[in-house]
Amino acid sequence: MHVYIEDIGKHDGEEVILKGWLYNKRSSGKIRFLLVRDGTGIVQSVIAQDEVNDEIFDAADRITQESSLVLEGTVRKDERAPGGYEIVAKDLQILQTAQDFPITPKEHSIEYLQPLRHLWLRSKKQNAIMRVRHELIKACRDFFDNQGFINTDTPILTPASVEGTTTLFPVDYYGDTVYLAQSGQLYNEATIGALGKVYCFGPTFRAEKSKTRRHLTEFWMLEPEVAFLDLNGVMDLAEDMTVFIVERILKKRKTELETLERDIKKLEKIKKPFPRITYKEAVTIIQKKHKDFKDGDDFGAPHETAISENYEKPVFVHHYPVGIKAFYMKRDPDDDSLSLSVDMIGPEGIGELIGGGQREDDYDILLKRIRENKLSEDAYKWYLDLRKYGTCPHSGFGLGIERAIAWVCGIKHVRETIPFPRMLEKVYP
Repeated sequence: MHVYIEDIGKHDGEEVILKGWLYNKRSSGKIRFLLVRDGTGIVQSVIAQDEVNDEIFDAADRITQESSLVLEGTVRKDERAPGGYEIVAKDLQILQTAQDFPITPKEHSIEYLQPLRHLWLRSKKQNAIMRVRHELIKACRDFFDNQGFINTDTPILTPASVEGTTTLFPVDYYGDTVYLAQSGQLYNEATIGALGKVYCFGPTFRAEKSKTRRHLTEFWMLEPEVAFLDLNGVMDLAEDMTVFIVERILKKRKTELETLERDIKKLEKIKKPFPRITYKEAVTIIQKKHKDFKDGDDFGAPHETAISENYEKPVFVHHYPVGIKAFYMKRDPDDDSLSLSVDMIGPEGIGELIGGGQREDDYDILLKRIRENKLSEDAYKWYLDLRKYGTCPHSGFGLGIERAIAWVCGIKHVRETIPFPRMLEKVYP
């Protein structure tokens, strides 16, 4: 009976068949210990020379790292074995012999591993990261699905920008120029008129010439949008979601966090409420460490780190100056120089995890902002229509999945949080 390694404990004393790859092996006299992985886990298999025929024992000697195999044997509980169980093998079939696998159990540099990403994914830590990624995405979907949100798919090819025209990837579209989506937000604002509470989830693209550990040119973003929700409401929503995600990871993926040597005590502190400070309060914190930072400047990585050093939880920074936020952000009715915007800065120096706020819902004001930013009125005509037919207060945010995974896993660079990262000058494999 073929079983997966993650279920091996359910078959103690039974004969099973494993299908997978050789992770590593060692010898001790007339015994061979094969570590076999199948994508769901790793288990040790014991092959004793006096219990199998010469052909099988020879195969155990010949098999090389990452060769594919079929192994048959009896499950035996053994606390000394990885995972607490091992297989006493009686048969081994090598399907394909891998020659000179380039990633050995020793340490390798990132520069060496990056071009081998297609193979690097097979390592224990990369496997753990991908499993946390899966769980985090599922947690996001479960959180919104359980609250009655509707998932709406937004276009990848768009005629207009969301986050500024300087970070767009242009694409030839039958003779016209369109762009890879920076966000699904504008389309979310359309679908809330039909569905009330929506979210989209998909790849987004930013042509930022950045080589920092926090940036990818292609990344995945979760974006909820809610009709009749204000700035405080969107902060409440982001807070609830973040707590839900962390609790899910701690419950479901503790083994993976242990593999990654993550300090889970820091994650266990992620409880409501999160601190909420204004942009001006954040400036005061930053200036204690960065004297040259000026009120009105946008935050860079060092400034976000300076803020996070004061908190053990994510912190909301709200009411940014209008000059550093997008044209669609609604302005504070009590101070026209400030926007009803918010960023959630993650702890431990991870940077901005969430960006969002309340959208401008007045037709004339939005048209004015589009003209002030010298944007195409034709490209945004449909977007302006939303303010003509049943406009209402509405808010939303975007969560960068890769940065969230990096935080939860305790990883320094986002390139390890996605199967095949796309970075400046790095699109292979």
